[in-house]
Amino acid sequence: MSAESAHEHQHGHGHGHQHGHGPDHGHQADQGWAGFLRYARMLPRMWRSDVSGAVVGMVAPAVGERVVDLGAGMGAATVVAARRGAHVLAVDPTPYMRRILGARRLGQRARSRITVVDGAAESIPAVDGSIDAVWSVNAMHHWSELDHAVAEIVRVLRPGGRGVLVDEDFDDPSHPSYERFKQRRATSGVYFDVIDPQHVAALFVQAGCIEAAGTLEAVAGRPAKVVRLIRS
Repeated sequence: MSAESAHEHQHGHGHGHQHGHGPDHGHQADQGWAGFLRYARMLPRMWRSDVSGAVVGMVAPAVGERVVDLGAGMGAATVVAARRGAHVLAVDPTPYMRRILGARRLGQRARSRITVVDGAAESIPAVDGSIDAVWSVNAMHHWSELDHAVAEIVRVLRPGGRGVLVDEDFDDPSHPSYERFKQRRATSGVYFDVIDPQHVAALFVQAGCIEAAGTLEAVAGRPAKVVRLIRS
């Protein structure tokens, strides 16, 4: 059994929802060989990210807290939070991302605090009210069912639990990758939903958060769409 499978077996999913953890999680554009090749080209930027580090700083996970990294990818945020002493449930729908992070986990001193699991924002393998904090980095635009994702995040957070969801705004001309992403969209035909952080924040308020705000602001010096929330 792989390290990843062993951790999934050890921790279980123990909540009252039925979730199919198959390859159809997440946005269709992330699946198959096309998705694999796209992410393989971005490996250096996804292995370590100043934005991911900044988001973990915004969440400020404490020692012993149980936290979720939604769309964990190669673990840029996961490893930072685990080094700070948090127990990180690294959730990602793509098998190759989980394999990379599972291998990366083995090289971490804090590996016992990292659990890599199959899942997505719409299907989080955690018990109701068991999570202290949730974050995502450049994942909101991948969520195929926004309402379900909001409901799932609210479900797993404990009362008073917090979340920070950040997508870099690649459509902002001030973003250093603006031209590259503009050209890629024009040639690849891959499109994702446009995220309105204020709309997302309003959905969280409707779903039971006492506080949620959506803003446009700089994160690690890059324009970003940011949603902050606190569970009631």
